[in-house]
Amino acid sequence: MDVVLLSRLQFAAATMFHFLFVPLTLGLSVLIAYMETKYVRTGDEIYLSMTKFWGKLFLINFAVGVVTGITLEFQFGTNWSRYSAYVGDVFGSLLAIEATTSFFLESTLLGVWIFGWKKLSKKAHATVMWLIAFAGSLSAIWILMANGWMQHPVGYVIRNGRAELDSFTAVVTNKFGVLEFFHVVSSAYVLGAFFVMGISAYHLLKKQHIEFFTRSFKIALVFGLASSLFVAVIGDMHGVHVAQVQPAKFAAMESHWETTTRAPIHLFAIPDEKNEKNLIEIGSIPGLLSFLSHHDFNAEVTGLKDIPKDERPPVLLTFLSFRLMVCLGTLFILLTIYGWFKRNRLVESPNYLKIMLLSIPLPYIAIEVGWVLAEVGRQPWIVYGLMKTSDAASPVAGSQVLFSLIAFILLYSFLGAVGFYLIVINAKKGPVLE
Repeated sequence: MDVVLLSRLQFAAATMFHFLFVPLTLGLSVLIAYMETKYVRTGDEIYLSMTKFWGKLFLINFAVGVVTGITLEFQFGTNWSRYSAYVGDVFGSLLAIEATTSFFLESTLLGVWIFGWKKLSKKAHATVMWLIAFAGSLSAIWILMANGWMQHPVGYVIRNGRAELDSFTAVVTNKFGVLEFFHVVSSAYVLGAFFVMGISAYHLLKKQHIEFFTRSFKIALVFGLASSLFVAVIGDMHGVHVAQVQPAKFAAMESHWETTTRAPIHLFAIPDEKNEKNLIEIGSIPGLLSFLSHHDFNAEVTGLKDIPKDERPPVLLTFLSFRLMVCLGTLFILLTIYGWFKRNRLVESPNYLKIMLLSIPLPYIAIEVGWVLAEVGRQPWIVYGLMKTSDAASPVAGSQVLFSLIAFILLYSFLGAVGFYLIVINAKKGPVLE
């Protein structure tokens, strides 16, 4: 049994499952903070009911997210000990800061918010929710800066046979990590918005609590429209940077084999990695790939043939992940723009409401395939250009990793079923109006 492959599968399973809950925490916290602020400013009890209803779903999601996230960091010691020994001085410091500041801050503030309804003033209580949203984003900063360093390592020196931190400032201002942070967090905002719109659509279709869910839908619609447009803008900036620092990933994203100027983009292709070509190319647009990568239609784009075979990522999976992510992101923009024109006639737009209800899973899928693109596209490197994944795994038996992989899948499946069951049941119940 291949220890490296099994370890990768285990970490992927744990991370992708955990990330079903993280983005909803980030997105929903901002929406709830806004709703509670509206209650404080207007005194309208419906906003208080909205805060408590969406807050209950937030708490269920947060609890499952915490439980599933605890095991992740342990895997750096159990499954990836060689990686930890080689780059732990850089990578470990970021995780330590996240745990000792952001996570504990967010958890403590959440306890204050839960038990502080009758002990804090309205303004103070609403402020706590804004601080929870801030702490969640702060936690994301440290995690994504750590991942950004793996994608584009900076601020280190090789000393004593390992990578040691040389410039903390360079690490936390790493352009790759900064762009990744804004891309991931704005995507989480889209997910939070579609979650609220989808559940609101369910109740509006049943003509339940119409005023409550119409207001909820409108708030989430504006948030979702702004966030989905921002995702597109920051995604373009991120793509340009990937072309500069990870040419192999960028070439795989576009299944681009020949280094050429005025490089075309293919809307769809089926890569043939063995023969280094595309079996099928559909919808080629000359020069567009050059423009997307360098904002210049005549720019040269590196092809996969000029990258050593042992440094190329899996092309088909990288290509399809990127296409699916972009298609879904475009769909989110179209749905929210259409919703803007329907916002005052939601109850009279059942087809649109049905689409929004069915769209709840789509941002989850978009985020997950985005991470597949980011991590698979980086292969064969665990730290790009510095350490290969094959050199990073722990010297353990494959049977041990297989056993823990199966245990993770079974445990996380149970936790996921319980978590989503509680969310669905409470979402269907609707609010208790104050």
